[in-house]
Amino acid sequence: MRRARAAHRNLDSSAVTAIAPVLAVAPVWLLAILVFWWPVHLVWNVSYVWFAVSYLAAVVLLFLRPVQVFVLAPLLGARRPTPEQRGVLGPAWRPVLQMNDLPARRYVLAVLPSNELNAFACGGHLVVVTSYALDELPRDELSGVLAHELSHHLGLHTVALTVGQWLSIPVLLLARIGFFLQNVASAATTSYASHSSAITALGRTVAALLTAVSWVFLSGLLLSNMLANMVGRNSEFQADNRAVAMGFGRPLATALRRFVADFGGDRPLTWRERLAATHPPARTRVARIEAMLRAKR
Repeated sequence: MRRARAAHRNLDSSAVTAIAPVLAVAPVWLLAILVFWWPVHLVWNVSYVWFAVSYLAAVVLLFLRPVQVFVLAPLLGARRPTPEQRGVLGPAWRPVLQMNDLPARRYVLAVLPSNELNAFACGGHLVVVTSYALDELPRDELSGVLAHELSHHLGLHTVALTVGQWLSIPVLLLARIGFFLQNVASAATTSYASHSSAITALGRTVAALLTAVSWVFLSGLLLSNMLANMVGRNSEFQADNRAVAMGFGRPLATALRRFVADFGGDRPLTWRERLAATHPPARTRVARIEAMLRAKR
């Protein structure tokens, strides 16, 4: 193994472009936070600006290690590794940390019960691996996957993503409330107002307004998610580049080939599939990694 070198976080281009999804969701977030501020303002004399700034500032908590262990990981459905899982993760994670001269205490490892071969980085220190990946990947391939996820943190890819997810919470909540009330209004109109044309018209108008309001919030989320997917695909390539530079390109490529063999790696065919894709095709990533490995010879 090559001599360890101290790893430093530095801003990749995809970390900068990841601001675009945040800007896309910001207008509907400001509107959503206004809705939540109004009843609070009736009880406590707090200005809308301070209410919004306080909510935005609270995102800092998601980058604290204790919050990631006890709050963020459980929200994502992940949990602390069992002793058996630590026995698999430790030997695979240790060479990645050693190659980058990083202490183990800096990052939080969690396991997501899932039958998918996957892993992802979140917040400032959280690395999540699926139980399937732990069960199926050999140690060197697991190291390649972990090196890729560490690269997301080192490239600061997760910062804007975490902020965007935090801003999306009140927007998504209001959209769901709006659709729920729309269903209630439609059901009530059908059940209790069918004998009166005036009340039926009123009920349908209320339902239509609630639907329109819900779609206003949902459209902001859809646009933000679309942009996040576009940025995310580029960040995957940049994380692959870092993993290759660390010396884990070959096992990462092998793990991606395993993914293709187990789950398929077809390219998205329609424009909707391309917009919804969060990762580039695995075959494309393998080809790029192999090209970089050949260039290093």
